[in-house]
Amino acid sequence: MANEIKVSFLRELKERFGRLSKLGKSQSLYELGNGAARIYIRYSKVHERGQTFYGLRKEDLQQLEGHPSLMCFIWDNQTEPLFLPYADYEDVFKSTTPASDGQYKVQVYIQDAGNELYIANAGRFNVESYFGWQQLASLMEKAKLTDMPSLSHAQVQTLLGKIGFVKGFDIWIPRYDRGRLDWSLTQPFASTLAIPHQFQSIENVLSEIDVIWIERGSGKLRSLFEVEHSTPIYSGLLRFNDVHLTTSNTNATYNIVSNDDRRGLFSSQLNRPTFRASGLDVCCAFMEYANVFIWHKRISELGRD
Repeated sequence: MANEIKVSFLRELKERFGRLSKLGKSQSLYELGNGAARIYIRYSKVHERGQTFYGLRKEDLQQLEGHPSLMCFIWDNQTEPLFLPYADYEDVFKSTTPASDGQYKVQVYIQDAGNELYIANAGRFNVESYFGWQQLASLMEKAKLTDMPSLSHAQVQTLLGKIGFVKGFDIWIPRYDRGRLDWSLTQPFASTLAIPHQFQSIENVLSEIDVIWIERGSGKLRSLFEVEHSTPIYSGLLRFNDVHLTTSNTNATYNIVSNDDRRGLFSSQLNRPTFRASGLDVCCAFMEYANVFIWHKRISELGRD
């Protein structure tokens, strides 16, 4: 099955972008055109709870350095390939150590609350905005996200709230922030008026979290977001840790949302012993502002807004 899926993917890749050749002896590294782009292609079956498992060889990743490069993750019954710019994650890989077999252990979590990449010993990263062939086309054309606005804290809250609302969740936004939401970015949505009663013991902590997606009917926490526009990432992680340690909802995901240049800081802070001991390091993801903007744009263009 893996070979059939990869062969089909390579066929479509060649039809869309032309000349395709292998790099060296690797069975996973390819080059388009005359150095237009390098692609590292990895396949996995989909396991329980929507998890996929990949091994990324250190020596293969090194061949992506200094080139327009993408890591491509494919799996069974996938509607669109997932292309991740290697440059966005190069510092993360360099800050961690591969396993004894020379591979970085990576997972993709396929979930309604937003697809995430998990890199062992580095953390989780939201990758929702990286699906689709346009990611490769943009890289080859050296297109940059120059038209993305410079988002304020409140504007990021607005977009995150609307994404969750469209996905069918109740939305919590702190009361003192609701009047600052920017309705010029999207159609207004209603915020829930109270934290679910089963979380009264930590209501003081939850009430300060920037955005929370709550399952309608059950009141379960689905995704929590802290927008660290200028505040220390560590403070958001501590708040998440309090929630993680005092609730039994193991399906909740935690997201630090910030500028791309703080991705490395997120990884180093998350790998403090206290967060590794609590298990927060395997359920907390980093999401950059551009990711939020593109995710909202994608949902709007698909007609779900």
